[in-house]
Amino acid sequence: MAFASCSFTTKKFSNPDKDKLLIQIITFVLEQGHFDPIAMDDAFSEELFDDYIGNLDPVKRYFYESDYKDFEKFKLTIDDQLKATDITFFNVVNERMLKRVEEAKQIYKEVLSKPFDYSKDEYFDTNYENTEFVKNKKQMVERWRQQLKFSTLSNYDDLKKEEKLAKEKDPSYVMKSDEQIEKEARSATLKSLDIYFNDNVDDLNREDWFAIYVNTIVEEFDPHTYYLAPKNKEDFDERMSGKLEGIGARLQKRMDYIKVVELISGGPAWRANELEVEDIILKVKQEDEEYPVDIVGMRINDAIKYIKGPKGTKVTLTIKKVDGTIKDISITRDIVEVFDTYAKSSVVEKDGKKFGVINLPAFYVDFQDYKNINAAKDVKKEIEYLKAEGMEGLVLDLRNNGGGSLPTVVDMAGLFIKDGPIVQVRSTGEAKEVLKDRDKSIAWDGPLVILVNEISASASEILAAAMQDYKRAIIIGSKQTYGKGTVQNVINLNNMLRNSTAGDLGALALTTQKYYRINGGSVQLEGVKSDVNVPGRFSFIDVGEKDKDNPLPWDEIDAAVYTPWENYFDYDATIQKSKERMNNNKELKLIEENAKWVKSKIDETVFSLNYEKYLAQMKLNEEESKRFDAISDYKTNLTFESTTFEKALFEKDTTDLKEKRERWHESLSKDIYIEEALNVLEDLKISYPVKKVASTVKN
Repeated sequence: MAFASCSFTTKKFSNPDKDKLLIQIITFVLEQGHFDPIAMDDAFSEELFDDYIGNLDPVKRYFYESDYKDFEKFKLTIDDQLKATDITFFNVVNERMLKRVEEAKQIYKEVLSKPFDYSKDEYFDTNYENTEFVKNKKQMVERWRQQLKFSTLSNYDDLKKEEKLAKEKDPSYVMKSDEQIEKEARSATLKSLDIYFNDNVDDLNREDWFAIYVNTIVEEFDPHTYYLAPKNKEDFDERMSGKLEGIGARLQKRMDYIKVVELISGGPAWRANELEVEDIILKVKQEDEEYPVDIVGMRINDAIKYIKGPKGTKVTLTIKKVDGTIKDISITRDIVEVFDTYAKSSVVEKDGKKFGVINLPAFYVDFQDYKNINAAKDVKKEIEYLKAEGMEGLVLDLRNNGGGSLPTVVDMAGLFIKDGPIVQVRSTGEAKEVLKDRDKSIAWDGPLVILVNEISASASEILAAAMQDYKRAIIIGSKQTYGKGTVQNVINLNNMLRNSTAGDLGALALTTQKYYRINGGSVQLEGVKSDVNVPGRFSFIDVGEKDKDNPLPWDEIDAAVYTPWENYFDYDATIQKSKERMNNNKELKLIEENAKWVKSKIDETVFSLNYEKYLAQMKLNEEESKRFDAISDYKTNLTFESTTFEKALFEKDTTDLKEKRERWHESLSKDIYIEEALNVLEDLKISYPVKKVASTVKN
């Protein structure tokens, strides 16, 4: 990169100021290294202003309208401050924030000292974009009252249900009065807030607050450029090391909710088999704590502190399912190994033919040991094991695969074609680079189907796009994939300095390149459009790149020179047959109805604070959701098994491999998308006999 040889020295500063130094380095790296640097002008300043205030106070329960007006005088000058390494705006806002936090501690205690009246007919809107900053203390207290009443309502309901159950089990049990239950519910909320403020907010030092400001600055450039403060960089390095201690779930902030976006195969949450993607975590309770902590509105890093924990400890999560129901799930934390995210394969027989399924959760790689640890090498091995079983067609499942290594996806695409371009990469101001498969050998030359969904991103999109452009595979799945067409590098900011006494400055994940299909189009925003579009649970939910803040635009470049695969002689006819099957499939129609219903539940943001109406709504949600029970009851008549090679591993395995595979095979037998992928493999005809036997199988 152009800036790689540059370095700063703190000797230029008579009184080195770490914050100012960090701003100077960050702005320099962004301007010189970002793929598409934006102008730091008044428009940038205005966006940054709104986003920073929104990040600090998304629920609008700290700042007053008068605070906002005080801050507004900086709205068009933050860009000028950044250029002059001036941090006055941050200092003014941060000082006011600390003051308002102290006031908030008194307010929530005052509010929770008085009973809530759940017979009163009032409503609460959780879409805080619809609310304004309050004008005075009275309005601020009222805002806290409504928010706390809303968050306490579920505590109140839980306690009411517990009392009812206790009475059913023991008729002599004397149930608590509504007044006692209401008081206990408030106490639980009070305890939760005390823990949150004591353990998180009060623990934040200036460096933590400043990291929020810096991250807001860099995220203006695109959603995948982000700042890793020294503390967060340690967490990042831990993730990259391949071992995580916790529940084995990837989380994401959505408005003021913490949402589950991925379960790591083999991890504690996956083994417990209760937590699901798209579940929202409302509260977290430690095994040695009496009350849970409410994490709604909490920063994601703060929420993760409560959810993560040492191996062997138990955590109870209060979750809201996509259908609106709320339940508690207990999970015993463990060490999650990357091994559990590796490629795995299964054999299935259908109408006298054997087919293979390979599931790939990520395009993983160890750059220190690339030859031995990378997804392409493992997929090739699984193909050989499947060929040894007599496989006549292959399903490669990339659903929920968020991507990974660029070299690995190029190598993997080469397993299915003789040779040729796979992806085009462009850096600012430089000629495009065409990444090619140069290995003329083909691991699998038979029928190929690739499964994707809205969560399939980055490297998954590169592979699906290349196979689609070559007409090598039929892509089945969502209307389009995630739409991430950018490449990031992590830059250690300390390497930008000479003779530094400023301490650890952290790192910056920076978007440095954009990649393009071999046909010249970008997957940025548009993703990869499936050949056979089938509805799924995410079909109507905003999960893609286009729904993020500040995404880079779609564009296109010249196509690379490539020759499409010519060995299918009924490619288009097979796609048409699959579309007809899918259009007439009752199960898929029900899945689509469910996806629309889930979207309608997500769009509901106004809730009654009247307990009877709250109960009625919960009951209605449960009744409505029952018509979708048939989706989980669906079962094919297909039986999936491990390869002969893997069955031999079961005998000496100590990692629950057999149980993991049995659970996976059970889910495959209920998977309508896998079933259709196998139908397509049956329909696809190639112009020569499939080589069913593996050439060599190397362990």
